[in-house]
Amino acid sequence: MMWESFRWCICIVLVALALGGCGLNHELAHRADTLVTQERPTDLTCTAPDHCAIDSPYRPLVDAANAASTPAAPVHYVNVLEHGEDALLLRVHLIRAARKSIDIQTFIWTGDDAGWLVLDELVAAARRGVKVRVLSDQLFSLDDVEWLARLARAHVDFEFRMYGPTFDQATTPPLEFAAGLMCCFKKFNQRMHNKLFLIDGEIGIAGGRNYENRYFDWDEEFDYRDRDVLVLGPEAGTQMQDSFEHFWTNPRAVPLTRFNDVNDRLVADAHAQDAWPPVPAIDPPRIAALRARAADTDYIRAHFAADALRVSHVEYFSDAPDKAEHPHDPAQAALSAHIARLLENAHEQVVFETPYLVLSTHARKIFRELYKRKPRVRVIVSTNSLASTDAFYVYALSYKYKKRYLKHYGFQIHEFKPFPQDAQEFIRNHTDLTGGTNAGMYQRYGRTPLKRDGVRLGLHSKSLVIDGHVSVIGSHNFDPRSDDYNTESGFIIDDAEVARRVRAAVLVDTAPRNAWTIAQRRRPQPLAGINDAIADLSTALPLFDLWPFRYASSFELNPGCAPLPPDDPGFPACYTDVGDFPEVDLPLKTIYTRIVTAFGAGLVDIL
Repeated sequence: MMWESFRWCICIVLVALALGGCGLNHELAHRADTLVTQERPTDLTCTAPDHCAIDSPYRPLVDAANAASTPAAPVHYVNVLEHGEDALLLRVHLIRAARKSIDIQTFIWTGDDAGWLVLDELVAAARRGVKVRVLSDQLFSLDDVEWLARLARAHVDFEFRMYGPTFDQATTPPLEFAAGLMCCFKKFNQRMHNKLFLIDGEIGIAGGRNYENRYFDWDEEFDYRDRDVLVLGPEAGTQMQDSFEHFWTNPRAVPLTRFNDVNDRLVADAHAQDAWPPVPAIDPPRIAALRARAADTDYIRAHFAADALRVSHVEYFSDAPDKAEHPHDPAQAALSAHIARLLENAHEQVVFETPYLVLSTHARKIFRELYKRKPRVRVIVSTNSLASTDAFYVYALSYKYKKRYLKHYGFQIHEFKPFPQDAQEFIRNHTDLTGGTNAGMYQRYGRTPLKRDGVRLGLHSKSLVIDGHVSVIGSHNFDPRSDDYNTESGFIIDDAEVARRVRAAVLVDTAPRNAWTIAQRRRPQPLAGINDAIADLSTALPLFDLWPFRYASSFELNPGCAPLPPDDPGFPACYTDVGDFPEVDLPLKTIYTRIVTAFGAGLVDIL
């Protein structure tokens, strides 16, 4: 009782300090609304019916899909987008090709080159008369109040909302972050993780990418290996539009003039002349080059539209905005529920890629049953190593349960290397991807320093291929957060060629030149049995899992050998044990990782 009282006292103090008072300042909000109404530009740069949209080779595909579709047999066209800069290029092209509307939903929006390039293109589209709506999760998006105030008054046809604020602030400084954790944890912990880019309700992109340089191969230190899919067609278009509308009209989607910090700046900057100044680009030549290609119709046709696959069965699934309020209602978690049904019906092989190999309770049950089937369903997993992840603490929990994944679920696990041999193919616009000498430059955002420098890569794609014909591509990480807390979205595509392409891309990520194979560590008998028994007991403990001798290790393919699965009799002769954490240059790395392994089990749902 005393502790509860003390905790709430701390919460009250933190909230008061963080917010300078409680609740929306209605008088300030009224003044901000008035200023925005008066000062937002209303004039248009184009009066044509199509709002001066550029020609796009995707328009004939939209027309063809609409003409060929029937309610019983819909037609869609699909591009799988493996390269980050391609995904950014197509977004800019489609923004310029929009005739009526642009709707964007994302988890992260950062004020770097990629983030500001897309915002600048969106404001330009609004100024020619296209209705632009952006919905971004509040916690990790645009923490510059000055720029948010400018967005609020950029144009009458441009509207930016933030989803799920804990308090009446658009930004989250450290003190407010602590206050959210302590006093309002349930609300603070539930995030909108959806990613959707939708043009005219007809052409959509969904997948793993947020709006930040590293998702588009533009970061000079750390980039993501990610995956999006572009889909056009009447059925999926309607599903995407309906999903966006549900989120946009939800009370959790808050306009910028309902945040005290934004309103303070709006009132302070009343009558400012530069409502939307030029983008503060870090690399203007790079941005100019991408913009030129985005306007080149022949380039877009040759590299993308001409390669679009005609597909019948495509569905866009999205969890409901109120998912976290109804944790036991499958209808609220539509994507999670559908993925579970697909996995339960697997017969031959599951190939999946996730940055965080931490499974939910339901997922563990499904994979346990798949392992028991006769014949057994083969499961190939592509995930991050400690050297490639940007989530050190989450990896530690994956490390804790490697034996379970290998022995009880039969997973064939491959952990991505930070400097994969195919880096030049993964990220085509960088010139220095080879790694060099020890630099110790990767300390931010939970990344661990490595023995080499260069542009480091980490997996961020979330993809699933079942029995060679069903593909799931979206924001779902196949983890407890995605199942139970975050809202998620993505495409489920039933098409053999799409599945072949996605499966092939994932298997490239798992190739020995790009990933280490995880397998049982070799130990002399009879100590192996004793060690395993102690390790099992240690792993079962919710705390104090400190046993240092683990069941699994990372293995590197020897020169001259062909790749083999760990259960092949030839595996021991062709693979060398390279230890728990290859490439990592972190003092006492074993101790640090195992401390999190030992004490972090209760944090699975949070991390």
